[in-house]
Amino acid sequence: MQQYFPNKILYGGDYNPEQWSEETWREDMRLMKLAHVNMVSINIFSWTLLEPEPHKYHFEQLDRIMDMLAEHGIYADLATATASPPTWMSRLYPSMLPVTQQGVRMSHGSRQHYCPNSPDYRRKAGALVEQIATRYAKHPALKMWHLNNEYGCHTGVCYCENCAAAFRKWLQERYQTLDKVNQAWGTTFWSQHYYEWEDVLPPRATPAQTNPTQTLDYWRFMNDSLRGCYELEEEILRRTTPSIPLTTNLMVAFKPVDVFDWAKHMDIVSFDMYPTPHDGAAQVAMPHDIMRGAKGGQPHIVMEMSPSQVNWQPQTPHKRPGQLRMHIMQSIARGANGALFFQWRQSMAGAEKYHSAVVSHEGSEQNRIFKQVAQAGAELAKLASQVANTRIHAKVALLMDWQSWWSSEYQPGPSDQLRYYEQILTYYKALYARNIAVDIVSPEAELGENLGKYKLVIAPLLHMIMPGVEQKLKGFVEQGGTFLTTFFSGIVDEHEHVIPGGYPGALRELLGIYVEEFDPLTPQMSNEVVIEEGELRGRYAATRWGELVHLKGAQALARFGQDYYAQQPAITEHSYGQGKAYYVATHPEQRLVDALIKQICAQAGVEPVLSTPEGVEVTLREGEHGEKFYFVLNQSKERQQITLSEGSYTSLLDEGKVQETITIEPFDVLVLKG
Repeated sequence: MQQYFPNKILYGGDYNPEQWSEETWREDMRLMKLAHVNMVSINIFSWTLLEPEPHKYHFEQLDRIMDMLAEHGIYADLATATASPPTWMSRLYPSMLPVTQQGVRMSHGSRQHYCPNSPDYRRKAGALVEQIATRYAKHPALKMWHLNNEYGCHTGVCYCENCAAAFRKWLQERYQTLDKVNQAWGTTFWSQHYYEWEDVLPPRATPAQTNPTQTLDYWRFMNDSLRGCYELEEEILRRTTPSIPLTTNLMVAFKPVDVFDWAKHMDIVSFDMYPTPHDGAAQVAMPHDIMRGAKGGQPHIVMEMSPSQVNWQPQTPHKRPGQLRMHIMQSIARGANGALFFQWRQSMAGAEKYHSAVVSHEGSEQNRIFKQVAQAGAELAKLASQVANTRIHAKVALLMDWQSWWSSEYQPGPSDQLRYYEQILTYYKALYARNIAVDIVSPEAELGENLGKYKLVIAPLLHMIMPGVEQKLKGFVEQGGTFLTTFFSGIVDEHEHVIPGGYPGALRELLGIYVEEFDPLTPQMSNEVVIEEGELRGRYAATRWGELVHLKGAQALARFGQDYYAQQPAITEHSYGQGKAYYVATHPEQRLVDALIKQICAQAGVEPVLSTPEGVEVTLREGEHGEKFYFVLNQSKERQQITLSEGSYTSLLDEGKVQETITIEPFDVLVLKG
């Protein structure tokens, strides 16, 4: 792995000096030094200042900003400014504006008001990036390129005529012939057969539900369209500055953009992290494991997090004392090599003026938030030389598949209660609670030669089976691996066609079962899972889904307790080759998921980093020469005592020596070198 920032943990935030006088810039430099800032993202929404009228570029202000950063030894994560076109573009090129599924053309007046397939937008964006890349290619402050901003955040899907024409071209490249499109889409149903390419449209508003495969292909197409905008800029920047790394800030739980697909084009994966006040520690942790897994374990960056409150959630309480530091340290604990804020200085006007910043409206270093940021910055600076670019090594893979996400949530479908991301999170929580290191990876990317490094693979709601996945899963289990999947998995192929022979389709042989019927439950309905012996003995609530399961070689570990399929298998285990495959036919309460995963991990030989009391998170980052760094985070409100593995440890934050047991205060963090 190329180390773009050796011995550095990046720390800083979005910096928008164009909103302030140059006198304020000088004060910002002083405050950044106090807060141990070493990188800022700039120029994200500056297109209108750089090109106030067509073909007339003005870089004088950005020149001064870049020079100022270089003078003070602060890296520039320089954005390409293409996220929000100038207002004059929507006047000159009205077809650039995106269109909703209902046919409403959006207006400028906020941000990201562009169709990703607009030739005018792409042409003007490319010209701007050429100007920026050429001008700053050799500038000493430039250390990373920030392409656009939050691709798809407000324009994840567009249905305009530009998109219709691009969609037809995309389909021609994918299927070659219209006959193959008709076959893939199953257009004999509802008299949807296409005889001319010009009749093929985006899945716009229709009297009834749109064609499922057409809708799935449109998700794929829009992901590719947005990525096409990225690739346009990528080509220019790689040609002009081949040694400068590229990134763009992805988002958490964001359905339109396939993180694993995009990561192939990014030198460093970065994302924006804005948990709600009610999100638990596991929900905040999981996106880190997604972003780290997307690049094969390479350290990632948190490009944006809030120092305190945000402006766009229904209610916006500020972060409580210790919470900001905890979020920063959890990022590093889970493999990040940087944590930056949105934003550096709080805006005085505009839609985000009540979004918190490192420097508040009050403006001094005496503010509570600034003091917390400075404390965390000092700690990261202390850790950087040893911890930066170390890695997390996991023995468990959690498969997350954007194809299954797009497919399983199609509506109208079997149930509007199915939430793909929620199912991933349910099983992640069980691993998180055990301090089990996990890589969240794509089935297609990881189910090859890399699969052998894992002992356990979990694939909740693996609804769609892409080509090659079935064979790779079978090979993994045959060679001694342990596999677990859940209800409504293995059902359809890549064209959204039901796999014949009965449910769960492609996974029947591996799982040793046959599902006669599935039973999506209403919110008012429930069932229960009954286990009559062993450590898991008990009765557990089951909601959202039930199935009538028949054993075809597998054995039942648990059975349903109610309804007409009472006494039928609810959880099964099947020996396949040298390994085992498990199936969970419902959505059980978290208590059962936790206990089941604990038991399966023990059987698979997967050990926690450390066994800790509830609420204490522990991760292990390892250096290339075997150095071990344990991050211990007390997410609870109580003082906790933890038993360490044998040996002596150095506490890197206070340089103390510890062994055997440690005590950690509420919302505190320890970093131990073992």
